[in-house]
Amino acid sequence: MNQRRIVVTGLGAITPIGNNAQEYWEGLITGVSGAAPITNFDASNFKTRFACEVKNFDINNFLDRKESRRLDRFCQFAMIVAKEAYKDSGLTESVFNPDRSGVIWGSGIGGMKTFFDESVNFARNNTPRFNPFFIPKLISDIPAGHISMKYNFRGPNFTTVSACASSTNAIIDAYNYIKWDKSDLFIVGGSEACIYETGIGGFNAMMALSTRNEDPKSASRPFDKERDGFVMGEGGGAIILEEYEHAKKRGAKIYAEIVGTGLTADAHHITAPHPEGLGARNVMNQAISEAGCLLSDIDYINVHGTSTPLGDIAETKAIKTLFGSHAYKLNISSTKSMTGHLLGAAGAIEAIASIMSVKTNIVPPTINHKNHDPEIDKKLNLTLNKAQKREVNYALSNTFGFGGHNASVLVTKYQP
Repeated sequence: MNQRRIVVTGLGAITPIGNNAQEYWEGLITGVSGAAPITNFDASNFKTRFACEVKNFDINNFLDRKESRRLDRFCQFAMIVAKEAYKDSGLTESVFNPDRSGVIWGSGIGGMKTFFDESVNFARNNTPRFNPFFIPKLISDIPAGHISMKYNFRGPNFTTVSACASSTNAIIDAYNYIKWDKSDLFIVGGSEACIYETGIGGFNAMMALSTRNEDPKSASRPFDKERDGFVMGEGGGAIILEEYEHAKKRGAKIYAEIVGTGLTADAHHITAPHPEGLGARNVMNQAISEAGCLLSDIDYINVHGTSTPLGDIAETKAIKTLFGSHAYKLNISSTKSMTGHLLGAAGAIEAIASIMSVKTNIVPPTINHKNHDPEIDKKLNLTLNKAQKREVNYALSNTFGFGGHNASVLVTKYQP
C-alpha cells in the first residue's frame, strides 16, 4: 500500500495572547506574556490570583447568542477555532466526502464551569432544578459532536482524554485514520476553560501553580532557577489535517506536513515525570523513527516546558540522552512561557506553533528567563527571551499529561 501523506491545510486559534491564529503567532514571536490578574471570578482568597485568560473576548462577536448559551466556555472556544480553521482551509461541502471526513477533539477536563455552577445552585437551594443542557454542556466529547453537525462531517467522531496530552492524542489519531485510508480529512484540535474556583483551587492544592502574584507576567518561567509552578491558561486550537492528494486536487494551500508521531507512558507516578525523562525520550524517538529521518535532522523542539521544578529538568535530560551531541545544535523553546498551560488544549496550540515555525523559519522564544538553573545544561539553546531565525525543516511538539501520558508529533516543511 502506498504511504498516504498527511498535510496541514487550515489553522484556528484563540489564546491568551491572540484571538485568532495570526494574532497568536505574532504574540509568540514578539514574546508577549498572557498572564494577568484573574477576571473570570474573584480570586482574592486563593493562593494564586492570576492566570493566562483569553482577553477582549465577547462571545457574541463569534457565535449566535442562543447557540452560545447552550455551550460551556470550553465548547465555545472549540466552535470558534474550528470555524476559523475551516474558513482558512478553503473547504466547502462540494469538495469533500462527508462520510470520509471526521472530527477528533481533545479536552482534559471538559465543562468544569458548567458542573461547578449547577452544583453550587443545587447546594444553595437543595432543589433539583438542573438545566436541561447541564449534561450536554459539560461532557468532554460534545465539541466533536457540535463541530461535526456544523460542517456535516460524518466520519470518525470522538474525544481524546489524556490530561495535558489530550489534543496531541487527537492529532495523532486523526493522522492515523488518514494514513490507514479510513478517512481523508479531519478537523482536529482541543479546547479548555478551567480558570475558575475549582480549577485554580484544585491545582493550588497540588502545589502545581505558580504563586508569583506580585509579578504575574514573569511567573511562567520554564528552565529558570526561580520557577515555582505553571500558570493556568485557557483557549483552543484547531487544525485541518488532510490527505495530500485530496488537498492537492482541490488546490488547497499547505502549511506543512505531519510525518511522525509517538505515544508512550512513564509508568512512574500520577503527577511527577520520570526523573530521567524515560517516557519523554521514548516518545520523541518513536516520532522520529516513524518519519524515517535521522536525529540530526531535527531542528526545533517545542517542549512541554511547564515551568515546574521537576518537569523541566526531566525533559531536558530526555533531550540530551536521545540526541547526544546534536542536542546542542537544536533550538528548544517553551511557548507556555507566554500562553501559560492550556491543559488539554496545549497540544493543539503548540502544534500550531511548530507548524508556523517550520513555515516561517522562526523559533518562538522561552521568555522570562533570568537565572540559570544549574541542573539544566547551560549549553542547550533554550531560545531565551527572544525569537531566533534559522532554517527549520523538522520540528517536534511534545506534550505530557498527569498519569504519565506522553505524546509527540513531528512536523516538516511541505515538499510537493
